Amino acid sequence: MKGSNANVLTIAKKCKNILASNWQGNLNTIKADSKGSKQNIYTSKVKYLVKRGKPYIWVPENDLHNGNTVVDERASFAVASPHPGRLGNLLRSMKKLPARIALGGEVVPVGEEKVKSAYESLREMIIAEKTEIEDSGYAVSAPLATKLIDGINQSELRRRALVVLCFAFLNVYGRDAYVKSVDCKGFDVLVKVAGDSDTYVWKEYRLTLSKEAQDIKSFCSQLVQMEEVALEKVKSLSGLA
Repeated sequence: MKGSNANVLTIAKKCKNILASNWQGNLNTIKADSKGSKQNIYTSKVKYLVKRGKPYIWVPENDLHNGNTVVDERASFAVASPHPGRLGNLLRSMKKLPARIALGGEVVPVGEEKVKSAYESLREMIIAEKTEIEDSGYAVSAPLATKLIDGINQSELRRRALVVLCFAFLNVYGRDAYVKSVDCKGFDVLVKVAGDSDTYVWKEYRLTLSKEAQDIKSFCSQLVQMEEVALEKVKSLSGLA
């Protein structure tokens, strides 16, 4: 990573956010039969839960991974950042793949107590997320970030507000804008700007919060403040203030 910009998340933190933002990924194990490992790779999509920084993977009973890992425990696990709705369509049209991470190591079966513990953690996480949504009306924590992004991107009013933010804070004039990702330090946006020969292109920019958001309410409060400041800047430039 170049430099040491305090407003930019470290690679490790970005990886943790991607892992926490999804709930399924591709598990890769080495194919095996009665003669042992064949060195060919078997891949399937499985669900997982992150607890204390460790992913717990649910593998169906009839999945080949179960037999493969008896012979050879080595595996890799790939998780992509989810991009729902309009953002996903836009990224596909730009031929951009979502950010993804890959974990390597050994698949180790867990005992019944661990399974019960993981189940309780999942139940508590679901309850906490529901409470967070009911209390705030917004979702910005990693597991719920995609809902916030999709909510903004589905609203033409919210996207117009993004265009105003980019003009006021970045001096970038856009025709349209989408939120690409959010984190405790700010958010990345894709902005439709003028290109060559009367064409428009999508470019990525970053808007930074004035201070790191410690929770959902702090993030949303700062976002509203930024919108208010941006509107005042636009008014003063247009002579409407």
